[in-house]
Amino acid sequence: MMNMNWKSMSAFMAVIFGVMAIMPLFVGGSDHLMHILIMCLIWAIVASCWDLIMGFAGIFSFGQVAFFVIGAYASAIFSIQFGINPVAAMFLAGMVAAACGILVGLPCLRLKGAYIALVTFAVHMILEPFLKSGMGRAIGTGGSQGIMTIPPMELFGIVFSADNKIAVFYAALLLAVVCSIIIMLVIRSFWGTAFLAIKDSKDFAASLGVSAFRHKLVVFALTSFLTGLAGAFYGHYVGMLSTRMLGIDLFVMLMIMLVIGGIGKFPGAILGAIITVTANEMLAPLGPYRPLILGAMVVVLVLLLPDGIIGLVRRFIPGKNPADSRSPSG
Repeated sequence: MMNMNWKSMSAFMAVIFGVMAIMPLFVGGSDHLMHILIMCLIWAIVASCWDLIMGFAGIFSFGQVAFFVIGAYASAIFSIQFGINPVAAMFLAGMVAAACGILVGLPCLRLKGAYIALVTFAVHMILEPFLKSGMGRAIGTGGSQGIMTIPPMELFGIVFSADNKIAVFYAALLLAVVCSIIIMLVIRSFWGTAFLAIKDSKDFAASLGVSAFRHKLVVFALTSFLTGLAGAFYGHYVGMLSTRMLGIDLFVMLMIMLVIGGIGKFPGAILGAIITVTANEMLAPLGPYRPLILGAMVVVLVLLLPDGIIGLVRRFIPGKNPADSRSPSG
């Protein structure tokens, strides 16, 4: 059963990314549509990381957007202020985000439930005034103006800039595939089993020698690293950053992705991100009515599909669902 679950989860991901991979053949001539596809992949990484930490590890962290922004700003500062190659700066930025995740996780993981959510969301709220402050300007955040001249990534003579969206798309696809495989390996490993044991019964897990603090701190660091990496990629792609990224809109959009995909139902978060980003862009002409329609859509989906899109997929797959969060090791 473990092999079947593993193969089914892998096949589901292969279908999603396989379809995405051929999309430039049909929409490659449209910069706008290519931009939507790129953003789908970037947010699929962020949503999957949040699903891992909240849906599987049971940590109600609301700081995922903050780590995304930290990674974006850190990579921009490394490449502009220190002249570091953007590709290397991305990985350094991921390490910075991971370090911040550990610093936030150390006190948070001694708390429970809603208190963790409050502390992590406080980090989200504090980050914007910090980036705008004199201290932020001193390290190169650009203050209220943000950072306007971020160099694009360049590898093997290919410049991954907004003017070369097809190259950026396939780089984003590669990054999304790698990050998704890492998340899947964690879920299907002993760590995934430990997360669920801690989530369902912390005392029972402790009696088996599972350290809740150690395992949760590791997942905090891992998800922060991958989220920071996605943020860094985004920064070098768009070429500019602003603290407006920390607005409540992105946080709500990320939550919608999880609800649509199914919380704790990986790889549902990937599909949720694709659907949400696409729907958000399609509804853009409606202006102020867009959030109202998105909100109504979420309410309907929660009522009809409480397990998200994965819940719908389960109806057409006989036997045990590969993405069932309660069987990470089959």
